[in-house]
Order: sequence, then structure tokens, then C-alpha cells
Amino acid sequence: MVEQEEILELINLGQEGGYWDFKKEWYKPDNKGKQDLLHDIICMANNLENRDAYLIIGVDEENDYVIFNVTDNEGRKNTQMLVDFLKDKKFIGGIRPTVYVKSFRIYSKTIDVVVVKNDKNTPYYLTNNFQGIRANNIYTRIQDVNTAIDQSADLDKVEYLWKKRFGLTSSPLERLELYLEDYSNWIDGPNGEMQKYYKYFPEFTIDYMPAKDGRDGYEYYLFSQTDSTPHWYDIQFKYHQTLLKELLGVSLDGGRYFTPCPDIAGITLDKTKKYNWDFSYRYFAKGTFKYKLNEFFYLQESFSEEYSRMEFFEVVLLFESENERMEFEQFVRRNWNKRDMYLNNVYMPHISNLPNYKEGAFIEEYENALVLNKMLSEFRNNQN
Repeated sequence: MVEQEEILELINLGQEGGYWDFKKEWYKPDNKGKQDLLHDIICMANNLENRDAYLIIGVDEENDYVIFNVTDNEGRKNTQMLVDFLKDKKFIGGIRPTVYVKSFRIYSKTIDVVVVKNDKNTPYYLTNNFQGIRANNIYTRIQDVNTAIDQSADLDKVEYLWKKRFGLTSSPLERLELYLEDYSNWIDGPNGEMQKYYKYFPEFTIDYMPAKDGRDGYEYYLFSQTDSTPHWYDIQFKYHQTLLKELLGVSLDGGRYFTPCPDIAGITLDKTKKYNWDFSYRYFAKGTFKYKLNEFFYLQESFSEEYSRMEFFEVVLLFESENERMEFEQFVRRNWNKRDMYLNNVYMPHISNLPNYKEGAFIEEYENALVLNKMLSEFRNNQN
């Protein structure tokens, strides 16, 4: 998610660039304004920087980048209004750019930033004319200049955008991450489901086998399952015979549900303590490699085991982004004194004390996870 510090840095540069553009005010609600808004969004969605792009509204580039308040602008839009604006435009394949609006207070004035998300669905273009925007013309942005509305991008730029769609501009690891989203086209190898290859590029393979270190230990989230017996695996990702990445995975509920192990983080309640967590938690963040892999195994192998997955995420946090996670931790620090209140009306499974483990440790971790998930719901409700 875009942060105010990044927008301030771009304003202070005193120039536009390949993924950001300044506007003194919002686009007028007339035909010319609608045309310009759509043209700018398409150009930013097709930017060549391969990243999120910004239309920064409330900055006058022709007057030394002075900041203007946009709260009373005619034609000002929020996220839903922008989504509705794009909804009836005829994009190829029916796929539209993903956009949202975020407002910032800078020098006591409000500016808006239209964020155009980066993804692999380039090139974006229309199949029907809209105002002066021509069907089948591909628009992009080179440095600080958009493709003219009556022209189409140069062939090499168009080729790049199509290659981006098919993952051909990416590293092998980036391509693997892209192909994981195409879960239905992974084929089991000759050794069964524990070896897979991608149908269209079989040089990409996934192997998982019992963990080399022979581990048999427990984690608190195992007790969310009917069968809490641990089964740990090494997951290897290869391109040809090159090992690209290796992760630890766990088979839950007697093999019904398989997932990479969640990430671990912790919270220190006393800000003067820099290195010691007061408690830890396990989590995934959407958009990350691990979460994409979690979804891959669920959709590719274990779709029928929805219950096992649901119970897993009762005690493993799922964040929309890393930024949400950091903001949530601040919320937890302010509200952790209410921990016992959040524990009301929660279900705790029976967790026996195990040899070589601190008595009650798993119970405390499990309770904390239930509390944190309740707090996460409250945190999100407060954001709306």
C-alpha cells in the first residue's frame, strides 16, 4: 500500500516519471475529463516500470509543484466511484485495471492518490472506442510521457507488455510464482502427487518429501485439527535441476490438508525492550510466495478439506498485506490489556502436556492466537 513518505519523495523530486503523474485538480466530470482519466489509467496500468503507478492529484507541476486542497474539487472520486467508472468500459478479456484512492494530509491540505496496481494482465486496452480512446490501441508511458491518444505504443513496448503477461520477462523464481496461480495445469509426476511439474513448462517442478532433519516436534496450530500428529516435509522448487527455493511444509489432520509452514513474528508490549518478544504468533500475508503456495496446495490437492483449512486459519492470522500486519501490531499493543475479555466464548481443544515441552506453553500460544484473530476482526471493523 502506498505510504505518505513515498508520495512526498516523489513531490520533492520536482518532476514526473515513468510510474507517477501530477494533476493540479481532479478530472472534470465532462466527456473530456472522462476521456483523460481513462487514458491516464490505461497508460499507468501498462507502465514499463513493472510496479504500482500513481496519479497524484493536488500538485501543480506548472507552478513549482505547489500543493492544492482537493476536497472541494468538482469530479472528485473515491475508490468505489473509480471502480464503477471502469466497470462499463469494454476491456479486452473483460479484465480491468485494479485501482483505489488514498488521501493524505500534507501541509494542512488534502491530496488524493489514484493507485493503479501492477499485475500480469498487460497489455490493457479497449475493444470498443470510448470518446477519443481508440479500440485496440495500446497505450503506455515512457519516462514522463503517455502514448498520444490517437496513436499506439511502439512495437517493442507492446511486445514487452505481452511477455509480461506470459511471465517471459521474469526470473525463473518469479515465473514459478506466476505459474502457481495456474494450479489446474500442474501435473503429478511418476511418483504421485509428491512430485509435480507445470504442464506448459515442465522444467518447473515441485517435490516434497519427509523433512531431512527427521523432525517430529509439535506447533500449537497442530491442535486445531482432529488428528494433531505432526508430519513435516521439505518442499523443493526446481527449474531444470537447479534448486530455486526450499521451504518447510506440514501435513495436517492425518494428511488431509497440506501447507507450507506459516511465518512467525512477535510483539513486544514494552517499547523500551528492543529484542525480546512478549509473545509470538504465526501468520500468512496475501500476495506473498508462501500464501500463494498455501492456496496452490489447497486448490490443487485438498479442496475437499475446507474444514481442516478453516480450523487452521482460526489460529493462524491471515493479513491483507505486510502493511496491515504492522498497523495491526500497533493496535494489539494498545489493546492487549483486554486479552481476557477477548477470550470469552472461544473454543479451546484439549491440549495435553507433552514430554520435553514447557507445561501449558501450547495452551497459552493457542489462546493468544484465538485472541489475536478476534482482535484482527475488530481492527478491520474500526478501519471501515
